[in-house]
Amino acid sequence: MGVRESKGVTLERALLDAWRAALVDEAPLVVLDGVSIPIRRTRAKGLRCVALSVDGRIVDGIEQNPETKSRWAELARGGKRIMQFKIGPRYIGNVCEGVLMRYPAWKSLGLPD
Repeated sequence: MGVRESKGVTLERALLDAWRAALVDEAPLVVLDGVSIPIRRTRAKGLRCVALSVDGRIVDGIEQNPETKSRWAELARGGKRIMQFKIGPRYIGNVCEGVLMRYPAWKSLGLPD
């Protein structure tokens, strides 16, 4: 199944909407500019994940695994709702409790502020 393009939505808005739908609303879909995108679960850990297409780029989002040793996992263990986002193999940022944090790859990929 291909990823359907969401037009007319900014990358920042798409990431925030995906986070909210998956981790706050616990919805089965995220709707971006009228396009419904399914939220799935990973087989191994049951983490929520979504594949978005924004401005011609495929952006994958995955719920933070609380079982890893990162500082984000520590926050997730403490109850924070965190989703990590990447384009290809590069993580571009995360949304933690409704706040987008851009990683250095965001700028190096030339993504819009």
